[in-house]
Amino acid sequence: MWSWLTSRDACRQPGRMSMRKIAFGYSNRCNISCGHCVAADPGLQREKMDLDVARSIIRQAKSAEVGGISFTAGEPFIYFDDMLALIGLCSALGIYSRVVTNCSWADNDDKTLEYVELLRRCGLGQLRLSCSRWHQQQVDIENVARAAGACRRAGVACYVSFVTDFTRADDHIEEYLMAKKLVYFPEPLIYSGRAAAFEKRALFTDYQHNRCSMNAYVAPDLAVYACCDGGTDFKATNVFRLGSLHTDGLGEMLEKSESNPLFCCIRTQGISVIASYAGFRAREIVGYRKCDLCRELFDDRLRLRLLYSKVRELQNWTR
Repeated sequence: MWSWLTSRDACRQPGRMSMRKIAFGYSNRCNISCGHCVAADPGLQREKMDLDVARSIIRQAKSAEVGGISFTAGEPFIYFDDMLALIGLCSALGIYSRVVTNCSWADNDDKTLEYVELLRRCGLGQLRLSCSRWHQQQVDIENVARAAGACRRAGVACYVSFVTDFTRADDHIEEYLMAKKLVYFPEPLIYSGRAAAFEKRALFTDYQHNRCSMNAYVAPDLAVYACCDGGTDFKATNVFRLGSLHTDGLGEMLEKSESNPLFCCIRTQGISVIASYAGFRAREIVGYRKCDLCRELFDDRLRLRLLYSKVRELQNWTR
């Protein structure tokens, strides 16, 4: 149904990219060291943006019609006062804001409620509370429940991001979340960063589309990537790197992502369809995790070149 549209129009259809959203890596520093961390590339330099630079980027985001910003990367609340300032700016500009946090700060009731009240007054839209058996080796799981409880009392939306490899090793975490009646959503473990060394269990799913919204990621070094999940992890092709805010405007780079016909196919058709087109057998495709299949397709220079050369044909590869 999308083949007659231009790639940009297809990507901007309702339900696809009706609102521009970005992940914002103010800093990749963290106060804990989780064994699964996607952001913990051994060669990654620990960096933090200048606060005024971050403010400037948020103003650029407003000009580029960005409607939502998710502060992520390391642990944002290491720089709590800076986060208050940036959340306040988002609120003043009419940009919905979310913060992804490991809840290490939520270690007593009074302090936790004080933090959440400050966030509410600054206009925070939502807290996303990270939880996993790796996080909870260093952060008491009671912190997660305490943060969620403070959000309920203060009227701040929140949910728990339950990172899992879908094994029984995570049952005790999920049972705790259920017992506390917390709103949580399972998030598949991404096998990159420190988790790249993990042994992967054999996987067999149905044939899922594996579409990806591909919200852009602004890194602390001001590089911008088309995908916030694993966009920095394509070492051979760097296919998702859009440019740098040192030299390019944010709006220009978002437009570059939205007008890229191959990225449009990822958003609208999904990477399973692209894999079928590229010659992967159906029984192979159902054995891949989404990000692994994406890496297999797009971190190979020859295959990437072929897909770009055939992208118009690929866009018509529809039911």
